[in-house]
Amino acid sequence: MKMPSIAVTGLGMITPVGNDTESTWDGVCAGVSPARTVPALAGCAIDFACTVDGIDLDAAVGRRTAFRMGRYTKFAVLAAREAVSDAGLDPGDWDGSRVAVVVGTSSGGSAGLTDQALVLERRGPEATSPSGILLTIPNMPAAEIAIEMSATGPSLAPCTACSSGVTALSVARDLLVTGQCDLAIAGATESTLFPIAMTGFARSGAAALADRDLSRLSRPFAADRAGLVMGEGAAVMVLERAADAEARGAQPRALLAGTGATTDAHHPTSPHPDGRIAQAAVEAALRDAGWQAGDVEHINAHGTATPRNDAAEAALIGRVFPHRPPVTAPKGVLGHCMGAAGAIEAGLTILTLQRGIIPPVANLDAPAPGFDIDCVTKQPRELPVRRAVSHSFGFGGHNAVVALQLP
Repeated sequence: MKMPSIAVTGLGMITPVGNDTESTWDGVCAGVSPARTVPALAGCAIDFACTVDGIDLDAAVGRRTAFRMGRYTKFAVLAAREAVSDAGLDPGDWDGSRVAVVVGTSSGGSAGLTDQALVLERRGPEATSPSGILLTIPNMPAAEIAIEMSATGPSLAPCTACSSGVTALSVARDLLVTGQCDLAIAGATESTLFPIAMTGFARSGAAALADRDLSRLSRPFAADRAGLVMGEGAAVMVLERAADAEARGAQPRALLAGTGATTDAHHPTSPHPDGRIAQAAVEAALRDAGWQAGDVEHINAHGTATPRNDAAEAALIGRVFPHRPPVTAPKGVLGHCMGAAGAIEAGLTILTLQRGIIPPVANLDAPAPGFDIDCVTKQPRELPVRRAVSHSFGFGGHNAVVALQLP
């Protein structure tokens, strides 16, 4: 039996370069990182990050409910609102029992847990928040979206570290294909800009240290790449069966053509050095989409700017795609948005498909010697793109890949 085509009909984003989809796109195309010193991180080995700015989150979400939400949940709710509006939908008009919510995260509300632990230690149990648990648990973005949208279908919160966003899209696609819902609100969110997390990344050796202009620290695929810069944000999409979208007169932004997932089973933090297991995820996504490797016209790379990840990913791309489709890596601008990264990058890939523009890899003049990949550098590249893949790889060896195409 032929599987139904799945359409992406709505997209919402909030990132370090924009509080909606359009401003995020403009910021990524500009190719300049907003990394800055963060006062709340004073005294940490890493006291800088790419942060979401220029918005009063409590006011935007609504102060009657914002008090019970962690920063990561507020991001997700705002992105979901934009996505649903973009899809031309009104929750007041739909059958909520046929609407699923799948929103991933990596660390959830770890910042909230840390804050409450400090309050407990310094001021005692009576000073802690009655909403302390809600500020912490990783299912709350999905739950709060479901509450606001009256979505009573399946509500899930996948966690596969930095590939959580693509995992969420894959799970949502499966719910649609198997008929468990008619609409899926899917994506991922993250905010880990608090001292314990930043100290942990510094101790792990994965993070860049402030050895130069902060805006130039994240350098995916560069010979002198020095590690990741932390970011935060969210991206949420509305998915539905393409036939249903057509029936209601909706114009899809893109089709979710295929997904693939594997696990390195190699090391908790280091990717498998030859990238072969991650390659299997790429190949699985291509098979799922019914594509040959040569059909791919663009790659949105995971590109963390860490020595091992970029080397393994560049080798993978060179083997699978010898025709050298153009590559971008948004973490040069956005930093590493952790669990949200895969959803944000899938959203940017959709915009590339729609607009025929590939954003540049920030802070890159040319790929490192030995990296046989065609990185877009300096300025956006205008190029019609019909089919593209977006890679996401995470701690624990999680690999997830999504294949996207024009309708």
